[in-house]
Amino acid sequence: MPKYEDVIDLYDDYGKRIAKDVPLEAISPLRNKAIQKIASLTKRTIAVNLAGIEKALATGQIGGSKIAGKEIEVPLVKDAKKLADDIKAMVQVTEGDDTVVEVKNDGKLIVVIVPEDRLNAGVEYTTGFTAVAAAITEAIIDRYKVPMYKANMVKGAVWGQYPQTVNFAGSNIKTILEVPQMNEGAGFALRNIMSNHVVALVQRNAMQGAALSSLFETCAAYEMGDAIGPFERQHLLSLAYQGLNANNLVYSLVKKNGKTRGTVGTVVESLMERAIDDGVIRVKETLPSGYNVYTTDDLPKWNAYAAAGEVAAVMVNVGAARAAQGVPSTVLYYNDLLEHESALPGVDYGRAEGVGVGMSFFSHSIYGGGGPGLFHGNHVVTRHAKGTLIPAVTAGNCLDGGTQTFSAEATSGLFKDVFGGMPEFNTPMQFVGAEAKKIKNKL
Repeated sequence: MPKYEDVIDLYDDYGKRIAKDVPLEAISPLRNKAIQKIASLTKRTIAVNLAGIEKALATGQIGGSKIAGKEIEVPLVKDAKKLADDIKAMVQVTEGDDTVVEVKNDGKLIVVIVPEDRLNAGVEYTTGFTAVAAAITEAIIDRYKVPMYKANMVKGAVWGQYPQTVNFAGSNIKTILEVPQMNEGAGFALRNIMSNHVVALVQRNAMQGAALSSLFETCAAYEMGDAIGPFERQHLLSLAYQGLNANNLVYSLVKKNGKTRGTVGTVVESLMERAIDDGVIRVKETLPSGYNVYTTDDLPKWNAYAAAGEVAAVMVNVGAARAAQGVPSTVLYYNDLLEHESALPGVDYGRAEGVGVGMSFFSHSIYGGGGPGLFHGNHVVTRHAKGTLIPAVTAGNCLDGGTQTFSAEATSGLFKDVFGGMPEFNTPMQFVGAEAKKIKNKL
């Protein structure tokens, strides 16, 4: 029997119903195999930039430095298929396991999915990176008979400056996850994925982007102990309504307000109407001025509705401007308006609104360190609103029309190549929804 009484319908990014009467637990990372596969592939998928390694070796420029006289001319791109076979032979655990090694971009890129058994042999997700880095280093040295006094050049071209640096600076091996030393603390690995990376993975589909960011944030909540006891339902409701378009809430809000020249304020009005009609909130008292003070018997569900409205407000406002600079201010003033209209707390009980202030400053105000696309749930500014902020940020970045200095194409094009064609990342709403439909009667 399901732990929670909540039952939802799941809709896709076209407003089409995927699954009806789904128990809330069917979208839990603990029960939904599709979500588990997304998490697994995130840590197991590694990119080998063969063209970058070949150039680094040919020029002697490795790890940010040039070492003259130790250049190595090797046809890595031309021999990509042979090197892929070499990597697979070293990385796979057993013949026919879930190891995947693919050559892409005419040999310039090799994508490796490390087998689950190899990661299970240790406790840290960096196993995928280190195994592939070691394998390609070994493959190059062996195949081209690199002498020992030049072997260090291969290591530098592959691993970068590591271990002189905390991360793998200058490396030609890439993973969408940062090394643990770059994480804020326990459970932040999946929150440390830049919004632009998600934009690239979903190919600028705003609702799919919100869904994938929401899945990453929710899995992180389970990792850091946030989704335990009474808090689990809150995270699942936020994932359902904000990320997976439960009961078609996000889609209908965007459609209604996009059709009528909507604003952030009209999205708030629409969200209030829907919450009242669905019985999530009700009038507690009417003041002499005529102002209605609302209350709720289900704060987590109100929070989920508010979070869905936040994504819709960003999509309507940023979508009209085609400029992601408006993301933090939209988050801020959507929540400000919602709190004044309802007398109830905004998204994440005020944290999202507070983050909107700091994010405005850091993204493009006086400080101006970088556009909204560079933010993630591990950032010093945005880490505080867990689960419900980054999905809105990603939705807005998907709708940016080229105004960002740091665009997804500039920062994350590699990951589009790496994860392209994977339904788990390109259309997570359908992928997770199909699994929820499959298991709904087994819970």
